[in-house]
Amino acid sequence: MTPHLPVITIVVVTWNSASTLRGLIASLPDAMAGLTYELVIADNDSSDDSVALALSLSPTCVIVQTGRNAGYAAAFNAGLAAASSYDAALVLNADVRLSPGSVRRLYEELGPNRDGVVGITVPLIRNEDGSVARSLRREPTIRRALGEAVFGQRAGHVAALGETVMDERAYGHGRATDWATGAVMLMSRSCLVRCGPWDESFFLYSEETEFALRAHDMGFTTRFVPEAEATHLGGESQTSSELWSLLQVNRLRLYRKRHSTVLTAAYWAALLLRESSRAILGHPRSRRAVVALFKPSSVANMGNP
Repeated sequence: MTPHLPVITIVVVTWNSASTLRGLIASLPDAMAGLTYELVIADNDSSDDSVALALSLSPTCVIVQTGRNAGYAAAFNAGLAAASSYDAALVLNADVRLSPGSVRRLYEELGPNRDGVVGITVPLIRNEDGSVARSLRREPTIRRALGEAVFGQRAGHVAALGETVMDERAYGHGRATDWATGAVMLMSRSCLVRCGPWDESFFLYSEETEFALRAHDMGFTTRFVPEAEATHLGGESQTSSELWSLLQVNRLRLYRKRHSTVLTAAYWAALLLRESSRAILGHPRSRRAVVALFKPSSVANMGNP
């Protein structure tokens, strides 16, 4: 009897992604070794040849046209809805390159273990220069927002004071994590069925956070698997004032969904302290973020998946 090969649905969200899509699709066969997979391209109304390129490189891929720049979560949901039967679903940015065998390792870690039931796995992500991206995150809290306001990214070296896990040693071994950046995420079918779709009210940023925290509330763990590696060529939020502002506004929106009005006001103040202190020092993206924190509608539907 031929053994069952796990079936993975891969959903790649594209928006004018032709310049990066070729490298991602080229990395899939080796990354998916030992697995059966279906590739779904969820396109957010690209004006370039992203769709035509995807079909030329992978003629059997499924194309889902959202008909607008719908956002990352909405595109992922649409792509997954068009998929056939699957054991797990992998969401990918178009500017990711997967290492050989990486998805198999991610899949092997799904299911029960000593930390509970693993519903989400994430790889070690490297930047384009080969350095390790600080992709692991802790649950947002007021204390962590204040810690980052005072100490910046250095706060992440202390778990109580920073959301981003900065300690290099933490990236050297497998571990549970509250959440991780969503450029590469593998989710079990049981986790997706139990937790439901991604929250489409988040156009871009915090959608992966919301899903991972919601999954944790329902008994699923997110696990970091360093033996699985990927390279991410992105990082626009580090340079674009508009995307940085959207990131801060969505951090606030996510916190509001999970906490009281009083606690949300304190969290807003902590975010404002961080951005205003940097705005005073002349950082353009922080000046824009201060405006956005006072007027969130100024960044509504800004940013591109």
